[in-house]
Amino acid sequence: MKNRLKVYRATQNMTQEELAEKAHVTRQTIISIESGKYEPSIQLAFKLAKIFNVHIEDIFIYEES
Repeated sequence: MKNRLKVYRATQNMTQEELAEKAHVTRQTIISIESGKYEPSIQLAFKLAKIFNVHIEDIFIYEES
């Protein structure tokens, strides 16, 4: 699954640390999501979408393999 988390974070001039604090996760979690090494739980995906006031599909792009 690809994502646009880094793009949304940049549009808000938000650091990885600031986003991590808002989402109640570690900075390493945000780094892993942005790099595509970790797929968030549906709960975390909803939380991130809510932080940016967008739909989950705006941030996360599902690709069938």
